Parts: sequence; structure tokens; C-alpha cells
Amino acid sequence: MTKSIAAVLSGAIGADRVSSAAEDLNARRFDQWALSHLKDWSGQAMAAPACVVRPRSTAEVQAIMVAASKAGAPVMPFGLGSGVCGGILPTPETVLLDLSGFNAVRSIDETNLLASFDAGKNGLEAEDAVAERGLTIGHWPQSVAISSVGGWVSTRASGQFSTAYGNIEDIIYSIEAVLPDGTLVNLGKAPRAAAGPDLRHLLMGAEGTMGVITGVTLALRRKPERQAFSAYYAKDMEAGFEAQRRIIQADWRPPVARQYDAREVRRMFRDHERDDQCLILFVHEGPAKRVELELAEVEAIAREAGLTPADPAATAGWMQRRNHVPSWRELFERGYVADTIEVSAGWSAIGKVYADVVAALSAVPNVINASAHSSHAYRTGLNLYFSFAAAHADPAERERAYLECWRRAMEATARHGGGIAHHHGAGRLRKPYLEYDLGPGGVSLLRRIKQAIDPQGIMNPGNLIPDA
Repeated sequence: MTKSIAAVLSGAIGADRVSSAAEDLNARRFDQWALSHLKDWSGQAMAAPACVVRPRSTAEVQAIMVAASKAGAPVMPFGLGSGVCGGILPTPETVLLDLSGFNAVRSIDETNLLASFDAGKNGLEAEDAVAERGLTIGHWPQSVAISSVGGWVSTRASGQFSTAYGNIEDIIYSIEAVLPDGTLVNLGKAPRAAAGPDLRHLLMGAEGTMGVITGVTLALRRKPERQAFSAYYAKDMEAGFEAQRRIIQADWRPPVARQYDAREVRRMFRDHERDDQCLILFVHEGPAKRVELELAEVEAIAREAGLTPADPAATAGWMQRRNHVPSWRELFERGYVADTIEVSAGWSAIGKVYADVVAALSAVPNVINASAHSSHAYRTGLNLYFSFAAAHADPAERERAYLECWRRAMEATARHGGGIAHHHGAGRLRKPYLEYDLGPGGVSLLRRIKQAIDPQGIMNPGNLIPDA
């Protein structure tokens, strides 16, 4: 299979675009999923793809998909490999479609506030390109420096400034994609449309299972005139949740609203600890007059809700270190396995989700940390970002503890009607729990859509779609 499909693809787009070199194959065996890194670190065999293909144009992606479709070869799109839910796990038959070199800035339109990029464009490079024009995408995932714009779309990503600027689905203007049979589609062409169902959503969050995203046009913003910080203490998480609810439902939109429980304050904000209280950080930005008014109004609501002011330097410090991405292997060397789990729920349930998930994680043997912070607020509810760490000398025990923590967190969230996936996607990690969010009918519909778009099942098989 390796030689035959590599030879076919070499004939379709040129031998210089196709590699079967061991170093290229080994470098594309998995993404940033903690469990994949643990398996590799502990010496477990991790399959490499049949070949790595590096297109430089949409036409080349079409040629690749036509050839793969005729051969019945599985295809796995690969951006910059920053996914954390196991979206990348090739088999020896897989064509690994590496889009990292397909990374041009296609256009920047300062009048209509639009920017178009190849799907493989590095997120921070995309932001830098528009920043030179006094503009911003406004999308700041922690992985911004190691993720691609196509990856943002594929996983339905959120950025740290989403409370005001929205998530990636609110920023996307149009999507260019190649379907499994090589058909090119361009979805989205106006500020808003009522031309039937919004087909862009077939690609958003599909994680490479419906086609290959080749280009993205994003709606931009002008750089804010002013930025300011504030911070507050809450006696407990419930009090902080209530204060955030009042602020957001009063229609104030600080782009960043983050609330840390006492455990995370001790771990991440040592200079700002106060009597086991929670810490809430706000970033305010936009026109100077609006920022000034928002600062005053948020403070008034916070005081009415029982919060007390904290040093805004806590927020400034978070801004400076916010994009640090930890190395899983450093933790493995110290005998730990760890991860983060992001979920969401309505305001009336979010306190129950917090308490239940922390208790469920803490009950797993050898778990040494179970904590959480909120990072995305909405009129209807809140996101929670749980962190856990388990200590085991045996890597096999670490793997079992890791999967048990995830199982308990998913089940505890679902018990209270929460959503089990907020912004990292589903991948192979959340796939067994997708029915909690979609229901049996929704899962069946997803399978039918997959069958209609990809009848051969060649697009990233085994990812996202729950097993029958």
C-alpha cells in the first residue's frame, strides 16, 4: 500500500510533494493529545502513515483527493498538529495530508474588514499580517502560535477574547474546501445569508471527517483604542458565577472574563492569594470612552454581587504568560499524567457541574489535583476548564487514571445537562461520549451526513463519529 499510493500521488502532483521518509512519517504520527504522547514516551508502538503529502495549492488538494478516492485510501488532514483530543492517529494505510506548507496570505481587505488565508497559515502569523494594517482577527486561542487557521475551523475553536468577539464560528466569513471526491466548494459570500441551511457548518467542527478545508476568510476588527484590566475576589465559585452572570446579562462585554478557584489561585497567582478566595480577571478594550464606562459599571455590579477589588496586576500578569503551552513529557518524567477538560453549562447548572466534576476527579485514586477556572462567558451560561493530574510510577496505570478522569468528568457534566465539549473538539477522546450532547437521533443524523458526503469513509476514519 505504501509504495502504490505514494506512487499514485507522485504521479498526480509530483514526487517532490510526496514523502515516505521515516523522519517525515514519524513526525506525523499524532498531535498534542496527552495520551498519544504518554504512549509514545512509554515505548508503545504508534503507527506511522503510509506517506506524507504536502500540497501547495487548492488544485493539488483536489488532485490528491481524486487519486485517494479512486484508490480507496484513507486521508487524514493535518494542519500544525496542535489538537489535543486525538484527531490525528494514522494507520499504515493513511495518506497524511500535511497542509503546513499551504500557508499564504491570500488577501486583506481593509474596507470590508476581511482577510483570506490558506488553511495551513499559522494563526499568529495571520494575526501579525492583519496587525500591520491596524486590524485584528480577535481570535486568541492559547495555541495561537502553534495552530493553523484551518485547524481553528475544523475544531470549532474559541479564543481567549471570545466573550466580546465571539468564537471562531462568529468570525468566519467563508470557507473553501475540497470534498472527498475532489469537488471544490466555496461556502459563504456575504455578511449574512438566508440561502438555505448554512453549509459552512458542515466543515466547522468536522475535524477532517467531511473534507479538506483549503482556505478561510475571516471577518476582522480594527485594533482597540484602549485596553484596561480589572480583577476581583469572590468568596467562592458560586458567588463569582453570579457576579459574572449579572455583568454579562447587563450587556457588558469584557472580551476576557476568567474566574479561578482557590486551588488554581494558589498554583498560578501566588502573589495574589487571599484567604482561599476565588479570583476573577477582566480585560476591557475598545473605544476609550466605552472602556472607561465599562470599568465603572463592572465594578459597581461586582460590588453589588459581594465581590471585592483585587490588584489588576493579576490580570496583567496573566496577559503576559497566557499563551504558554506546557510540555506533557516534562510531567511524565516527574511521574504524572495531566490534562485539561473544557465543558459548559447554563447559569443555573454551572455551580453543580463545577462541584460534581471536581468531586468526581478527586475521587480517582492518586489524583493530586482537581481544579477549574471559567474562561468564556455567554448570556446563557458559562464555560469551565478543569485541570487534573494523577501520580503513578507505572505508565499503564497513568493511562488508566487518565481515561477514568475523562470518563467521570464527561458523565458528571452530562448529569447536570452541561455540554461535554466547549472548544477543543471531540476527536477520538470524546467520541464515545458524543451522544450526551447530540442524543441518539443527532448521532444517527451525523452518521447519515457523513455517509452522504463521504460514502467510501476515507476522510479521517475513526475520528469524531461515534462507533455504530
